[in-house]
Amino acid sequence: MAQSNWKVGLPLALTTVFMWAALPIALKGLLEHISPETATWYRFAGAALLAGLYYGRARQLKLKALFSRSLLLFTLLAVAGLLLNYLTYASGLNHITPGAAQIVIQLAPLLLLISSVLWLNERFSPRQWAGVALVVMGLLLFFNQRLAELGSGADSDYLLGLGLILIAAVSWAVYGFFQKKILSRATPQDLLVLIYIAGTLCFLPMADPLDVTHLGWLDWLLLAFLTANTLIAYGAFSKALAHWEASSVSATLSLVPVITLLFSTLVSSIWPDYIAVEPLNWISWSGAAAVVLGSALAAIRSGHRAKGSAAPDEKNR
Repeated sequence: MAQSNWKVGLPLALTTVFMWAALPIALKGLLEHISPETATWYRFAGAALLAGLYYGRARQLKLKALFSRSLLLFTLLAVAGLLLNYLTYASGLNHITPGAAQIVIQLAPLLLLISSVLWLNERFSPRQWAGVALVVMGLLLFFNQRLAELGSGADSDYLLGLGLILIAAVSWAVYGFFQKKILSRATPQDLLVLIYIAGTLCFLPMADPLDVTHLGWLDWLLLAFLTANTLIAYGAFSKALAHWEASSVSATLSLVPVITLLFSTLVSSIWPDYIAVEPLNWISWSGAAAVVLGSALAAIRSGHRAKGSAAPDEKNR
């Protein structure tokens, strides 16, 4: 790793935070006009085109390794995990607020860490376990105003949304787990370009590409932003890891859910009809802070610096 330079790494990490924090707000607005399947197809198709052109022209793609006998099963599981993540995250946003989705999706990196402990024999420090406990407590505090109705099943639509986002978190952890097993013999861009291509093909039968013809100029801007979001966010994320410690980058990225909540509050105050916001009291904000702190504690390993493993937000996004 190059010499650490926070003056370069911090702005890049904050760029990633902004992109991932704004993503569910933009996606929520677009889903008022097109289906989750169509939005997801356009995101994959755009990313496949742009990433394929960029890496292909630079001759940096070596997809053949992903189909070797030793990696094929891992590749299929990683691809299936991220495709399911994208679809269930977008579908879940149809039923809950962006802020709630970002809070619940924070379970994704924690599930990946726990799976790595169970099946990859990675060590988990007491501080990291404390972080996991803090996230769980934070989730309960964040949803304190909804616990009664969720427990009784009174708000089945909201419960469905939470369930879909939870599936998105689990499926991203599946992707992240098998990505770890792949990246010793292939590059991240190889796997991501393959996933973009697979998503373009798999979601086409479910999508309605011509459904965008009725969109207004703002919806076209949202679609363009969503298409570019993953590429820009991950470009900044990768460069941040090249210039700054992975633990510092991870801690910065844990701010994403709180920034989403702030963005949602700001947008709803300016355009009240654009998106619904989560009802928040001081207990909810305390819960959000606990989720952020717990995520940061769990992400930062003791005794060494982690090398650029994928962060939550690839989760969604």
